[in-house]
Amino acid sequence: MAKKILISDPTLRDGNHAVRHQLSREAFIAYCKAAEAARVPIVEVGHGNGLGASSMLVGECRLSDDEILTVSRQHLKKSRLGIHVIPGFCTIKKDLARAIELGVDVFRVASHCTEADITDRHIHYVRAAGKEAWGVLMMSHMATPATLLEEAKKMESYGAEAIVIMDSAGAYFPDDVRERIDTLVGGLNIPVGFHGHNNLGMAVINSVTAVNAGASIIDGTIRGFGAGAGNTQLEVLVAVFERLGFETGIDLYKILDAADIAEKEFNPVAPSISPLSIVSGLAGVFSGFAKPVARAAEDYQVDPRDIFFGLGKRNAVAGQESLIIEVARDLAEKNAAALKG
Repeated sequence: MAKKILISDPTLRDGNHAVRHQLSREAFIAYCKAAEAARVPIVEVGHGNGLGASSMLVGECRLSDDEILTVSRQHLKKSRLGIHVIPGFCTIKKDLARAIELGVDVFRVASHCTEADITDRHIHYVRAAGKEAWGVLMMSHMATPATLLEEAKKMESYGAEAIVIMDSAGAYFPDDVRERIDTLVGGLNIPVGFHGHNNLGMAVINSVTAVNAGASIIDGTIRGFGAGAGNTQLEVLVAVFERLGFETGIDLYKILDAADIAEKEFNPVAPSISPLSIVSGLAGVFSGFAKPVARAAEDYQVDPRDIFFGLGKRNAVAGQESLIIEVARDLAEKNAAALKG
């Protein structure tokens, strides 16, 4: 029998990064309808950084969480509605309670790859409400396979029903994925998933590698819409899985139609592997930093590539946007000193 793969589609969440969190109500409606028609199992929506994240620091969303969840729920009948939850951005009594009230089905509770402890209360709250909770380990390239397993076991003990590791910087090669997925599948009693980014052009092959290593959940976004160079391109992924004999339950023609709809509704240019995205992958820095790094480089008249490598040396992670300015300022001061010397 063909191996079944559960596809979770964060186009309307990670894809919001690609347009600075400015997806319109019409875009949410159009893509929800298209994803539903294609039988996408889970459609994840929201601000790029998840529930409660809209702010001056990481970007203000065009729509409120309430608007996004309400309109998405209205147009997803068979597809399940998912959200990304980062404790710190997302409060329990205000944000989680409201999301449950509005009908969210799958709560993907995320932390930095070595900080699973912070997800305890959020996962417990979701499970106590009778909803599905997954644990998500972001920037997973920054931890060894053994450490990832240790952190994933914590999430499993809190009640997480699946674990997804994110290649948030698009830094992985297939061997990196294989080693981590093998370790997690062998050490956990719940399904394991993979979320790829395409900074080094490896997102599809890394996703295939994850499945071959035992992963049963894979993330992908239409046209690759996502932070930086974008995510694993969903319509390509569906086609490749079909060719390899894996079963996703997604209608190939309908998901190809969805790709055309998204291209018109979201942005005239889909994410691509830019020179700066490549440097982001090599430095192991969050893909979503590309635009603020470019702005800081212009403001301080420094090379954006140097900023990325500087951020990599400081092990910068999502939510530490203030470090971008700090690194740019330090580079500008060093450059000025070098000219004087």
